[in-house]
Amino acid sequence: MGVERGGQGDIGDDLKTKVAWLYYMEGLTQDKISETLGLSRSRVLRILASSRQNGMVQIRVTTKLTKCVALERALETRYGLERAIVIPNPQDAAATNQLIGAALGEYLNDNIPDDATIGLGWGRTLSASLPAIEHREKSGVSVLSMLGGLTRVSGANPSEFSWRLADRLSAECYLMAAPVFAPDVRTREALLAHPGIEEIFRRAKRLDLAILSVGDLSPVSTFSEYVLLERNEFAALQGAGAVGDVLCRFIDADGNIIDHEINRRVIAVDPRDLHGARKIVLASGGWQKYGVIRGALRLLKPQVLVTDELVAERLASEARPQEMTPRT
Repeated sequence: MGVERGGQGDIGDDLKTKVAWLYYMEGLTQDKISETLGLSRSRVLRILASSRQNGMVQIRVTTKLTKCVALERALETRYGLERAIVIPNPQDAAATNQLIGAALGEYLNDNIPDDATIGLGWGRTLSASLPAIEHREKSGVSVLSMLGGLTRVSGANPSEFSWRLADRLSAECYLMAAPVFAPDVRTREALLAHPGIEEIFRRAKRLDLAILSVGDLSPVSTFSEYVLLERNEFAALQGAGAVGDVLCRFIDADGNIIDHEINRRVIAVDPRDLHGARKIVLASGGWQKYGVIRGALRLLKPQVLVTDELVAERLASEARPQEMTPRT
């Protein structure tokens, strides 16, 4: 047995790939890989785990639960969808965003045409799609972030998600260089007059693909985690009937953008301006987001929905709304 190498940061991609290949493709045990490559078993375990997390290894289950398939067909019928993708309820509800994101990434691999213009929302679910998205070269794709950024950098930052996706697709990237919420309406109007931001709004009206998620107003929401709004602002929004947001515009349960001062300060593409997009994909799940997902379906009329079994059951149990006819 060889001498163990240094920390994982010292292990090159070739060795990481070798570990993954031996385990997943050749079926060697972790002990055998440890002996063959001169690594401790714990090091092998860490390499395999990181390979899954960073997308080096992607595992797909090629069949679905019968119940999820039935829910997909029910959602397609009731909401006029081109396609619904329903994941089984995870054993750990905290994994919902991650799993929906992985399903979204798999869908996008086969449904982003070369030379497409893609408009992006933000959130944990969309960021979780990145490891599943395969790298491309010279795709001719253009990516634009459809909302301003956060002043506190995080994995959920709209601009970070956009440039990371653009990197995977070798795409041109347009970022909205402004805060997502302006301090007042006058400042917002001044920022919207900036040529670069103005260009993003113009391009957003003729998208090939819009990829969106939604946010809720629960204590575990991204808005709460990053203190994007004060407690009294949350209360005011809920008092006005808000159930969550689409592109940081707050909507009610029927998908109407509420008349509220916060909505007048947001620097983001108006979801109502996306009806000219060739395809809209909505990806979100979790019991606390049922209300806002339902509202977003009415507002956006997407062609594709990616969600979880629990939300799908509730949506499928509703009578088909009159306004949910497919967009033409």
